Amino acid sequence: MDIGIGLPTTIPGAAGSDLVRWARRAESTGFSTLGALDRFVYDNYEPLTALSVAAGATERIRLATTILIAAYRDSAALLAKQTASLQRLSGNRLVLGVAAGGRADDYEANGTSYEDRGRRLDTMLDEIRQVWLATGRWGDVGPAPDPPPPLIVGGHSPAAMRRVARHGAGWIAGGSSAAGFAVLAAQARQAWTDAGRGGAPRTYALAYVSLGRDGRSAAEQYLRRYYAFIGEKADRAAAGVITDGSQLQDLRAAYAAAGCDELLLFPCVADPDQVDLIAKDALS
Repeated sequence: MDIGIGLPTTIPGAAGSDLVRWARRAESTGFSTLGALDRFVYDNYEPLTALSVAAGATERIRLATTILIAAYRDSAALLAKQTASLQRLSGNRLVLGVAAGGRADDYEANGTSYEDRGRRLDTMLDEIRQVWLATGRWGDVGPAPDPPPPLIVGGHSPAAMRRVARHGAGWIAGGSSAAGFAVLAAQARQAWTDAGRGGAPRTYALAYVSLGRDGRSAAEQYLRRYYAFIGEKADRAAAGVITDGSQLQDLRAAYAAAGCDELLLFPCVADPDQVDLIAKDALS
């Protein structure tokens, strides 16, 4: 199982220099991927912009949107051009993770419709593929990435699982337990088989980690704010954060046993020293 790490793009106070140092340290310590979360109505960095900064600071590590809420953007062609540009400029290191999202205010702030976001996402993914492959009415947009970025799809609904099988190279779980991941990953694999696709989708999972002194209190403060929109469930998100090395080792083992192909560990503080703390138990 590969182990990736998230950039601190949603953590209040994170500076551009923090992202650069974080990215370089993640690559040098051996993490597989740098991930970036997406929100719009929140004090965070836009994920493709942040990954572009990380691309310029690194040479080998993969760069992934985990995930991008693509459907609140109103132009599939523009998104295709942005992602194709990042793929080319990074030396083909982008992994594009997408999902429909669950926050109506992100859509309202962009002037896009929330209720039909799933259908809009399916249409967008078709159009993005046309741009990447230089076919159809978007064939002249460019640049044509060679190869196109792998496309991974998030979500837990039956529609999301069908979206994985139709459009994706893989499926990504949100915050969940290893046991919950295993159940949902089986559904993604079944949808893949039902669609007549060979092999299996690559599977990804996310978890929050906050190590070192005051790790628990920092995580609770951050996650309760970040997940305030889900009410009391924010407390459960904060309670589930990994705050010591033995917990992290157990988490890694549990996801590996559940058949996860790549586990991405997201921070709760922006200090780049957190990369080394996480690497000690996640990569050993």
